[in-house]
Amino acid sequence: MATSRRPEKPSLVPNSSIPSSSPAFGTPRHPIHPRRTAPIRAPPALKPVVRTTVLPINLPAATLRPLAFRTFTKKHNITLTSSALAALADFIGKHCGSGWREEGLAEKVLEEVAKSWKRSTGQVIVEGDGQTLKDILKTLEGSMSGGRVVTGSSLSRQSSFTFGQDANGQSGTGSEERPGLETNTSFGMSKLGVEDKDEEEDLLKDPREWIKIVGAFEQPKLVYNVSQRHFDRSLTKPSLFPNPTHKTDLFRQRYHIVHQRVLRNETFQTPTFSAARSSTLNRTGSIAISQTNTITPIANLLGRSGSTHLLLGMLTVSPTGALSISDLSGTIALDIQHAQPIPADGTYFTPGMIVLVEGIYEEDYANPTSGSSSALGGNGGIGGTIGGKFIGSTVGHPPCERRATTLGGTEETDKNSLTGPAFGWTDFLGVGSERATGVRMNRIASKLLTSENSHTVVIASDIHLDQPSTFSALRSLLKSYSDPPETKPTYPLSIILMGNFNSKASLAGVSSAGSIEYKENFNALASMLAEKQFQNLLAHTTLVFVPGDNDAWPSAFSAGASTPLPRKQVPELFTNRVSRIIASANREVWGVGGTKKKGKEGEVVWTSNPSRLTWFGVKGEMVLLRDDVLGRLQRTSVRFSPPEEEHDYDVPDETSPSAGETQEDSMDVDAPPSRPVQQPQDPQVDQDTLIARAITRTLLSQSHLSPFPLSVRPLHWDFAHTLNLYPLPTSVVLADSEAPPFVVKYCGCTVMNPGPIDGSDGRGRREGRARWVEFDVKENVGVLRTEG
Repeated sequence: MATSRRPEKPSLVPNSSIPSSSPAFGTPRHPIHPRRTAPIRAPPALKPVVRTTVLPINLPAATLRPLAFRTFTKKHNITLTSSALAALADFIGKHCGSGWREEGLAEKVLEEVAKSWKRSTGQVIVEGDGQTLKDILKTLEGSMSGGRVVTGSSLSRQSSFTFGQDANGQSGTGSEERPGLETNTSFGMSKLGVEDKDEEEDLLKDPREWIKIVGAFEQPKLVYNVSQRHFDRSLTKPSLFPNPTHKTDLFRQRYHIVHQRVLRNETFQTPTFSAARSSTLNRTGSIAISQTNTITPIANLLGRSGSTHLLLGMLTVSPTGALSISDLSGTIALDIQHAQPIPADGTYFTPGMIVLVEGIYEEDYANPTSGSSSALGGNGGIGGTIGGKFIGSTVGHPPCERRATTLGGTEETDKNSLTGPAFGWTDFLGVGSERATGVRMNRIASKLLTSENSHTVVIASDIHLDQPSTFSALRSLLKSYSDPPETKPTYPLSIILMGNFNSKASLAGVSSAGSIEYKENFNALASMLAEKQFQNLLAHTTLVFVPGDNDAWPSAFSAGASTPLPRKQVPELFTNRVSRIIASANREVWGVGGTKKKGKEGEVVWTSNPSRLTWFGVKGEMVLLRDDVLGRLQRTSVRFSPPEEEHDYDVPDETSPSAGETQEDSMDVDAPPSRPVQQPQDPQVDQDTLIARAITRTLLSQSHLSPFPLSVRPLHWDFAHTLNLYPLPTSVVLADSEAPPFVVKYCGCTVMNPGPIDGSDGRGRREGRARWVEFDVKENVGVLRTEG
């Protein structure tokens, strides 16, 4: 039987591969009909910039020079070479056209180029022939429209300019934000090391990680460029056997440094707001000058007999034995019979020092010129010895310059200074410049120099290892820091032990200690350091050893006489056992491989004399010198006649200790910078304090640790730059066995002399069983400590 089938209902919607929007409820299916779509357009904010046509002009470099000088040199402390100026003039004339001056287009271009140059290189000289400037200009060209710099455009050529792709070439919306000109990523320079290294900072939680010892033979040599007015790195490698011409260059560089420093002083600036200035050298401390506020070259004295002048030159002794003064232009005899020093009895003046002398020139008409050469490089006639004599009325040291005035930084600058930091981009020690790393270093220092970490550096000198009293004093010093109490939660950052390590010249002959005895002395020191009570201290601090004149090897041929500075460290032949003791202490405290390590291990550093200790890059600098400076100053000092009559000056005595002040702080005479020590007969100030102030003022004003002729203090000519005190360091350790122990502060620089560690002062007096100096790197304050 045939079966019947129910006829199918016709489908309401034709079959389609597109499923129903809701099959359970029988909703109809809605097919998508193809239609013509409009092309995808870029968002309005990302539309390509419509470029305006600019009519190029021929812009001479000389016309652009004033604006470029104002932007690069005055604002950014950058110097343009002639080739770089020509390249900028050609670029601006081509892309800015005739509106470069009226519309201010060139100034904005120069501003962007200067910022990019500083971020990319950090150098102070812009070379036009180099590839860096070409890349900057090429990148800047792509971000200009109508002669103007488009601030919202991206200048990084490492990212894609395709709106539908990201930097990796993947598809995207293209709406990501792009850096502008004012960000650190402009010109594609975000990977040049200018950003902070947060990961590195997190790993370095110990302040000792940021302390560095810079030896004299490791310090870079910088030469002052007179024409460009900045420091250049020397192109020749320093040598112990240099060319004979380097002997004259030694003193010429000293003169250039002092001369440029003096010209930037406020009292030597051209007056723009006042027509009248003091006409004589006064006694208020700063070196006052004549009405013209100018320094007269010695060669310009000819034909100006009877007139008053101010000279800046080096005191020298002529072959006839007479005192003379020399500068780069010539030499003239100096008559100081009626001259008075500024300050009186507050400083030293010796041959070899660069001084300011005010007086009257008296010409010798019978013999106007002479044929002898100048001490600074003259060669007879004009540039040699000038006839006549200069009758001096006042003699003073050049004014000292603060560290902040030279480098800048966060510390308080000299309020009297009319100029900004002179060398903020210069790296004097190879640890970074203030402008490049100063902000980051200050931030790291503020995090690490807290109450939880140590701030102190301990300094002791005259560690005579051949005398039992030295070991007793050294043991007292180490015990005071071995088990820190609760008030001192951590160990000192460093313990600096300065020579001489032998009371007599070692290796100098039969009567003195030989190499075996000298090595045994250091072995005895190692045996003392190996004691159990000192292990924690040695594993948490840095021992620094600075030699003296009696140490090996120079004492083998000097027999205790002055050896040339700088001199190398004590040879490893004598010190290897001390180094092994430090390594053993680290294994005991930190474990094998540093498994229990929570900070930096202890270390020992054998460095040169002099040397420098820096912390947090350019933030702090301590100069270490072992030399008997006071004896040389007293033996070679120039004597002045006593004043014929005394005058009462209405000047407060800022150097005498006031209520709440100690003698160590009483010389903090930062304003004015050259405040003299007056009234030496004041019963409140003892003779030792006056001597300490005189030494400090003399060395810091001269900006040199050895302002003597080479016959008085020999120097290695090519390494004499390591004795410079410019820029002014944060602190100076002057280990002088002939000078009294002191701590004084002058122009923001703390000068310290710990004296012999056994408490003696070279005059038969003993103040205690042990004596040393404790310096706080955070507060820049030093304190003399004695025990016993």
